[in-house]
Amino acid sequence: MGRIVAPYGVKGWLKIDPFTQHVHGLLGYDHWHVGIDGAWQIRKVDSAKVHGATVVAKLVGIEDRDMALPLQGLRVAVLRSEFPDPEPGEYYWEDLVGLTVVNEQDCVLGQVARIFETGANDVIVVQGERERLLPFIEPVVRQIDLAAKTIKVIWDVDY
Repeated sequence: MGRIVAPYGVKGWLKIDPFTQHVHGLLGYDHWHVGIDGAWQIRKVDSAKVHGATVVAKLVGIEDRDMALPLQGLRVAVLRSEFPDPEPGEYYWEDLVGLTVVNEQDCVLGQVARIFETGANDVIVVQGERERLLPFIEPVVRQIDLAAKTIKVIWDVDY
């Protein structure tokens, strides 16, 4: 859900670059998993707030800049079971990765490899016989069926 970019101040605060859609997305959790590559530690959040496009946070046990410095570059995560349920018509990107993308003629275009954000809209990267970039907008994406693991789109195979 984010990455610790640097210590913030001298009292052990951390500056976090959030990966969430909304900057305040990390603020709803009282503990975070901090680490990388399978080496995670659960850290209790003492205090956290939005600071521009970032989050600054104080974790319990991190008392000064020297203690905060080794955390630089580590990831901040929460367990999936702690995520709020998405609203109807909303999806977590990770739930879409791996779904099969088919057009209205039932031609398989490939699987969702990843999704990224642009200024205008999100984009689905579909890997099949070739890579396709599809805008994640209502006129293109017609139906998402998580149970069937498919996304139906209006997209010609020649695009």
